[in-house]
Amino acid sequence: MDQEQLKELIQEGESAEQEFKESLSLTEPIGKTISSFSNANGGTIVIGVNDSGTIKGVDLGKDTLEKLANRIKQHTDPKVYPSISTVKLDEKEIVMIKVEESSEKPVFYRNRAYKRVGKSTHKLNSSEIRNLAKNSGEKVYWDEQICKRATLDDIDEEKVEWFLKKAKKERNFEAEYDSVDEVLKKLDLLKNDGLTNACVLMFAKRPQRFFLQSETKCGRFKGTTTKEFIDMDEFSGPAHKQVDDAEKFVMKNIRKAAWIEPGKVERQEKWEYPLDAIREAITNAVVHRDYQSASNVQIRIFDDRIEVWNPGRLPEGWTVENLKEEHESDPFNPLLAKMFFLIRYIEKWGRGTIDMIEDTLDHGLPEPEFKDTGTAIVIIFRKKITEESLREKGLNDRQIEAVKYVKKEGNIKNKKYRDIFEVSKRTAAYDLSELVEMGILRKEGKGKSTKYVLR
Repeated sequence: MDQEQLKELIQEGESAEQEFKESLSLTEPIGKTISSFSNANGGTIVIGVNDSGTIKGVDLGKDTLEKLANRIKQHTDPKVYPSISTVKLDEKEIVMIKVEESSEKPVFYRNRAYKRVGKSTHKLNSSEIRNLAKNSGEKVYWDEQICKRATLDDIDEEKVEWFLKKAKKERNFEAEYDSVDEVLKKLDLLKNDGLTNACVLMFAKRPQRFFLQSETKCGRFKGTTTKEFIDMDEFSGPAHKQVDDAEKFVMKNIRKAAWIEPGKVERQEKWEYPLDAIREAITNAVVHRDYQSASNVQIRIFDDRIEVWNPGRLPEGWTVENLKEEHESDPFNPLLAKMFFLIRYIEKWGRGTIDMIEDTLDHGLPEPEFKDTGTAIVIIFRKKITEESLREKGLNDRQIEAVKYVKKEGNIKNKKYRDIFEVSKRTAAYDLSELVEMGILRKEGKGKSTKYVLR
């Protein structure tokens, strides 16, 4: 690598595949990063540059690089042999450690394995280590694996015919066949006379006979907690039908405004949530969930929000922030995603979350919130905060005025709350805590720097 290439690399900053270290003495952080890169897509460690990208350089002795390579080899298992080189930049020596993705995972450093999450390195837990070891080598996705208990007798031919007609209409997909097994082979759903898990989810007469967890649960709750149901349903059957059924449940349990505009004959209508964005979230949950998890996809409808729970995880190295920007398509179940694409339940790969954000903002609502709980990915659609909606929640006049203040000023502190409303510190703390519990405000900071902002 020449000087110009290195400068460009440093300007890009730290990422999921690039880490800066100021000194060669940081042997432990360097070793952990090597483990994390080996367990992901590889990466480069640039030594002699601090976190902000300032070039510091390193002092190199006669055997410095040889000792570094030996230390890496000695403390990694399986052993890692990275490419180590030096580049002189601004009269300073920079060390480059290029790490390739390991074909044998997990890679441990000092008996611990690490993963890359955005720009950070984190220790893998025991469950993650088992999953990484199980999926090491040539990657075979769960939906591509053979469902050993299923046979062609379990396939509903009418479902296959419906799919072909839909795919022909939506994508001009041609699949002439004399038997069901022929078309399943063409779709890569039948391999070596065995039905894939994706085939069972799409076309089995009773998919839940093989995968009990492959259901979608929907609930309409009273208020803003899960304490009391108003309506509830569980949807089984083929994966794509669950999307349709869940969407209908949502439509049944949210409101739609209607009005007549001057000069227009047709009545104007608008749902309180953007249906396209809600459907996209449901589809993502059904397609990209972890079907090895015992949990179900869940749609939770509250007075102030809708939550779509996907029992899955983000791709290695991703954070929820990646979902808010342009990103590559990395489907958890690519074969199932392909089936959904053919019938136009998925429109553009890699743009689903972007479309959700745009549709929600165009609808006049706050940007949807993305959460990673560790066991599920949650998408939350919230209603627009108005004085009417706040009163419906039972807030007192002080709290309503406080929310208006935060909307205008950006945040509020306990002292400002006391000054505005002439109440005690205890009352202010209670009022603000209640707003946090209701999901209207979020608490940031500690001690005297504590402030409350809109969620």
